[in-house]
Amino acid sequence: MSVAGGGILVSIVSASTPLLLAASGELVAEKSGVLNLGVEGMMLIGAIAGFATAHVTASAPLGVLAAAAAGAAISMIFAVLTLALLTNQIATGLALTIFGHGFAALLGARFVGIAAPTLQRLPLPLLADIPYLGPVLFDQTALGYASFAILGAIAWFLARTHAGLTLRAVGDNHDAAHAIGHPVRAIRYGAIGFGGAMAGMGGAYLSLFYSPLWSQDLTAGRGWIALALVVFSAWRPLWLLVGAYLFGGITFLSLYLQGFGVAIPSPFISMLPYVGTVAVLVLISRDRRRIRLNQPACLGQPFHAAA
Repeated sequence: MSVAGGGILVSIVSASTPLLLAASGELVAEKSGVLNLGVEGMMLIGAIAGFATAHVTASAPLGVLAAAAAGAAISMIFAVLTLALLTNQIATGLALTIFGHGFAALLGARFVGIAAPTLQRLPLPLLADIPYLGPVLFDQTALGYASFAILGAIAWFLARTHAGLTLRAVGDNHDAAHAIGHPVRAIRYGAIGFGGAMAGMGGAYLSLFYSPLWSQDLTAGRGWIALALVVFSAWRPLWLLVGAYLFGGITFLSLYLQGFGVAIPSPFISMLPYVGTVAVLVLISRDRRRIRLNQPACLGQPFHAAA
């Protein structure tokens, strides 16, 4: 592998990390039976909350914490509307994205063109010096390392713990789970809040490291790609990791081609990640058996607690 090839891999990892963070949170929410289409809005709120906090406090780690808190807080709007008031999850998620776009633009108006402290790479001693793989795997930001650790923890939680099995049971049959005494709504509130926090951290990664300046629509559709990743992975954590790096590679490819002045219209290059997303989803949708086997049976369905 050449030095240039190693640099490309490092860039792909950077482009993939916000997708992996946001998609990991959405995976947990959907495993509980909740379809939250507001990921894009939550990422934007997290991006501006993280950037503004880092600017005011001069601390990027505090910015990340603020982004997670803001994402979780904004997700509670969706949670209350869909779980307590039983509104349609698809419509409410779309409304949350629209709200997130507008609210983030309002909050971020005074931060346009202003610098803030950024997340720094944290090379692991010795491991970061391994040729080629070292810079790719062991010279990441704290959020880069966290994206791996959190996804691994999610995989273990869902497959090996009683709480994870309970969450999956709620997603597969909320009436049966309620009948044997599981607090369906409380579990879904927790899953939605976790998804919001992860989306917020994905937004903070964008505003504090990947594109370390605030601009309106900073996420540029990455929340929608994160949603597509959950379907691509068939709700399996390992495939979520594969998908995140596949789509991150497509995203980086569009920037790479632009940087080298390839004679392709700029709008066409910019739309490559989204064309790739649509193409992959069309291919996946042909395998209905795979989707039925892995999709939570109660995904998107309202839960009516027995009187």
